Amino acid sequence: MDSSSIPSLLEKAIASRLGLMDSQHESAFRLFNGFTEGCPDLIIDMYAATTVIHNYADNPEAGASLVQEAWQFLTTSLPWLRAGIVKTRNGATQEDKRGKILFGTELDRKIKEHGVWYSINLTMNRDSSLYLDTRNLRKWIIESLKNKSVLNTFAYTGSFGVAALAGGADRVVQIDLNRDFLNIAKTSYTLNGFPIQKGNFIARDFFEQASNLKRANTFFDCVLIDPPFFSTTTKGRVDQEKESARLINKVRPLINDGGCLVAINNALYVSGKEYMQTLEELCKDGYLKIKELIPVPEDFTGYNPVGNPITDPSPFNHSTKIAVLDVKRK
Repeated sequence: MDSSSIPSLLEKAIASRLGLMDSQHESAFRLFNGFTEGCPDLIIDMYAATTVIHNYADNPEAGASLVQEAWQFLTTSLPWLRAGIVKTRNGATQEDKRGKILFGTELDRKIKEHGVWYSINLTMNRDSSLYLDTRNLRKWIIESLKNKSVLNTFAYTGSFGVAALAGGADRVVQIDLNRDFLNIAKTSYTLNGFPIQKGNFIARDFFEQASNLKRANTFFDCVLIDPPFFSTTTKGRVDQEKESARLINKVRPLINDGGCLVAINNALYVSGKEYMQTLEELCKDGYLKIKELIPVPEDFTGYNPVGNPITDPSPFNHSTKIAVLDVKRK
């Protein structure tokens, strides 16, 4: 793509998102979604005063000129930017994929969303340690889980659990295989003044821990399941394309009567219709009922999108498909 059009595309993107830029520059949002806004090789996210530019080009060198153009435009247009990094999707090294500093020296370590602090480590992983497509879900959690017990599976850096505590949840258990991710969750607790109880952070395989909780007759008012697209351990396999129902059935026995299950499927090649069929099939026995679908924020999907997605996500508005289900026990 001709990089000369980058400034005009970014100018339009910034104008669409001015309402998301708080005066303290503490928030996080997607500044530019190139997939839907005219440049598929480029995605730009904001985390406080640090910009994260994603080079999605099949040929990373070709994408590098787009990154350069974007960087120069942003530092001129947003003079408050403190730092910037580039993550190269098809980079040669892990460092390329996790992020290299473009400018500045100190990356932001926290962001504020809906009045809640979240710790971030922007170069720890290919992802930026806080998913921006689930911002509306975090708001729903804050507003819906007061006095509830919550199990956050595949917790990653624990943002759903942090949101639950911010909304007044009684107890939150966070499970993730990676202890480093859970340590970021603990830092978020500290930022918000939440007490850290070690027993509520479990670095263990999902399948193993779900079985342990079932054997111990441990129940929760809400279980959140946001698995990675695909992973395999010695204990089991996660496959968002083929096995969503199996994962949901694994956590159903852990939910109290009258509780809820939040199920997320982010498989790009699973259409919204297919995922709804999976959920409706699970609801046929009368013990699950689809309560609501939570949309992905518009800054993430892209304003006035151009072109068609790979698969139609409707009735969801993005391939990150978020459903809340009511649960009845036998």
